[in-house]
Amino acid sequence: MNDSCCYVRELHRGLAIKDGMEETKVVVLTGAGISAESGVRTFRDGDGLWEEHRIEDVATPQAWMADPVLVWRFYQARRRQLFDVKPNPAHEALANFAQKHSQFTLITQNVDDLHERAGNDATIHMHGRLRTLRCEQSERSEPRMDERDLGDEFLMCKCCATPQRLRPDIVWFGETPMRMDEIYSAVENCDLFIVVGSSGHVYPAAGLVNVANTAGAKTMLVNLEAPANADSFDEIHLGKAGEILPEVLGLLL
Repeated sequence: MNDSCCYVRELHRGLAIKDGMEETKVVVLTGAGISAESGVRTFRDGDGLWEEHRIEDVATPQAWMADPVLVWRFYQARRRQLFDVKPNPAHEALANFAQKHSQFTLITQNVDDLHERAGNDATIHMHGRLRTLRCEQSERSEPRMDERDLGDEFLMCKCCATPQRLRPDIVWFGETPMRMDEIYSAVENCDLFIVVGSSGHVYPAAGLVNVANTAGAKTMLVNLEAPANADSFDEIHLGKAGEILPEVLGLLL
């Protein structure tokens, strides 16, 4: 490993190889840390968005009802930011890893599109996506990233006979994350569970490592610093994901 990677715990459970590593069931969960390295601002970083707006003011259903103009403009600014960032080597390493495995599932807590732009088209976004907007009436999601879709005025849906207002297609605090049945099924049946760039504070994502442990999977963490749930992992590598994840995945291959 290079000097930025710190191995802090010995593996106490071996990885079950099934007809070669390419047949091993791998699930990866990514969090804000991997996107932060691309310049995406996060709620929890020291210079994060929460310092400008309280989470309660922009990331809850109550906030949307109380001041939809503020919430809309907040997320429109985040949507516009997607044009200013690009995938980093960690995103690209995961896309390359996925191409070599027939049983690979990528789950992200992030709402940006950096995994897709790196080549992981089947990414599961448990907290929603910035590239899409959701009809308040039908709850259908629509890709809306044209220049005319990125202003500060409310947009209307294309799915209803009488167009309805669109809301950010984001899972706010107090709402249920998306595709949880699919997520739990993948983790419960995996052989290797890797978490990259997650703080270990936000549930249910932070509890998925415990699901993997119960299922007998090997659990690995790649993070800038030890998260709140670090003790739940078999193997930990500390450092910037863009610097150490390519090597960690390369060793698995």
